[in-house]
Amino acid sequence: MNTFSIAIHGGAGTLVKGMMTAELEAQYKSVLQIALNAGYKILEDGKTAVEAVEVAVKLLENSHLFNAGKGSVFTATETHEMDASIMDGKTLNAGGVSLITGIKNPVSLARDVMEKSEHVFLAGDGAMQFAKELNYTLEDASYFYDEFRHNQWLEIKDTDSFQLDHSTKKDSKFGTVGAVACDQDGNIAAATSTGGMTNKKWGRVGDSPMIGAGNYANNKTCAISCTGSGEFFIRGVVAYDVACLMEHKNMSLEDASNEVIHKRILEIGGDGGLIAVDTKGNIAMPFNTEGMYRGQKSSDGIEEVAIYG
Repeated sequence: MNTFSIAIHGGAGTLVKGMMTAELEAQYKSVLQIALNAGYKILEDGKTAVEAVEVAVKLLENSHLFNAGKGSVFTATETHEMDASIMDGKTLNAGGVSLITGIKNPVSLARDVMEKSEHVFLAGDGAMQFAKELNYTLEDASYFYDEFRHNQWLEIKDTDSFQLDHSTKKDSKFGTVGAVACDQDGNIAAATSTGGMTNKKWGRVGDSPMIGAGNYANNKTCAISCTGSGEFFIRGVVAYDVACLMEHKNMSLEDASNEVIHKRILEIGGDGGLIAVDTKGNIAMPFNTEGMYRGQKSSDGIEEVAIYG
């Protein structure tokens, strides 16, 4: 039987250590552990990597602590615009959604795009129409209201500023969520979900729903979920870049991940991190910020939940 494993993240960059209370740190770690265990249980039961990453990401989307689903940040117009994507490394099938509102679990809609449409990427009104045809329940705006998120927005509303959750400009650092997994059959998958950036305008879309930029999976190489300064991750095609280094330069998962996060993304001015898994169940979780909310669990007995470097 193949070594099976899962890794999750709740965003790169962290609350400055002085602002992170012991109580808050325990809350973050608890949610990460719950999501990690749920995804791992799917793998343990012999189910697919795709099922495992969806389950793990949904649990992170259901927590107000992370910038995805329930905890999504506010746009310039005081609304929520969420993005998500998922990819199956066995088939290279993928689904992404962007600029959606009222959907409790965007990652599930992304999976439905992958499995129930002829397309890869749906956005805005069209994505919402697709959700309605599948009888999705739309949550009221109050479901997504979080006082801390609203205060983040109030600080910069009516200005041209925007705020990445993990940005060094602010002490309020939270981010994108994601999961990667390798199942007992050696198939891999990745999923990523985000609420974007505080005070974003003009329907801005980051790397999270973009296959190859913020999310990618291919059984030939690896599955990747990214978190960080989205514009730079798009320009660097970061998720695919890791896979490319493995495929064409025969680099290991760890070496390729480190090359991209500690060298290539920094060279173009970006920061953040990623989680990655290969078909042997190996995991890499590099980041170049102060920390990254993360966890990993493997049938080899490896288990870790951590925040700081």
